[in-house]
Amino acid sequence: MNWLDKLERKMGRYAIHNLMYYIIILYVVGLVVQLFAPSFYYQYLSLDVNAILHGQIWRVVTFIIQPPQSSYIFMIFALYLYYMLGRELERTWGAFRFNLYFFAGMLFHVIAAFAAYFITGVSFPLGTWYLNMSLFLAFAAIYPDMQFYLFFMIPVKAKWLGWLDGLYFLYTIAQAFLPAYGGGIFGVIYQSNAIAAAVSILNFVIFFLGSRNMQRFSPKQQRRKRQFQQKIRPENHYAGGARHRCAVCGRTELDDPTLEFRYCSKCNGNYEYCQDHLFTHIHVQ
Repeated sequence: MNWLDKLERKMGRYAIHNLMYYIIILYVVGLVVQLFAPSFYYQYLSLDVNAILHGQIWRVVTFIIQPPQSSYIFMIFALYLYYMLGRELERTWGAFRFNLYFFAGMLFHVIAAFAAYFITGVSFPLGTWYLNMSLFLAFAAIYPDMQFYLFFMIPVKAKWLGWLDGLYFLYTIAQAFLPAYGGGIFGVIYQSNAIAAAVSILNFVIFFLGSRNMQRFSPKQQRRKRQFQQKIRPENHYAGGARHRCAVCGRTELDDPTLEFRYCSKCNGNYEYCQDHLFTHIHVQ
């Protein structure tokens, strides 16, 4: 059992389900703020370290409402894209792991903002751009053969877009060391963006390399799991039409739609458990 499994066993019950749904709502709020009071976000909500050090602690959280696109035309597409990415990652990893990846990305952005402030001496507000880019990087790693249509016409696999995403991160980091970008306020901007890009890559690396068995989250393994479950359990097996039931507490998805269910590989038989009892039940031998 690796550190992610141990952490999920202890804290999995506190995960926020459908997290990306709430994040999209925050982005919409940020869009409304940007539309009716363009300066309000930067004056009171952005990740401004100087303001945080003067008591505006709420900024370490409120910066997240910055929408992923500045163009109103493409905003609806961006919101749908990131909702789809987050929903699929949560469906594949489970709510806890997706929560951990997203909130760790937020934490790393706060650390990056403070690091940039102490290195450059200037407080440059970091937005959510690199945080959202890291979501796509994770999606491309899990679903490399998923196709996207550029300009609604050109099919491109996620893995190639993921490579471009990674190269963009590396180029952003390299800019901070190029002499042409090293002076004045633009040098501060490039250095701050480089730190934000670096911590986003770091979050990706820690999450994927820190888990020694990410293969079980691959689309192939997920498809095999669904096929196996369909074979061992007929439709509407449980009373009331429920398809899942915890072997310990008896709860089904009809009792709580946010519950997640898993089969235990250590139990002798096809025993299914809810998220609260998956790691705490006594194995059936």
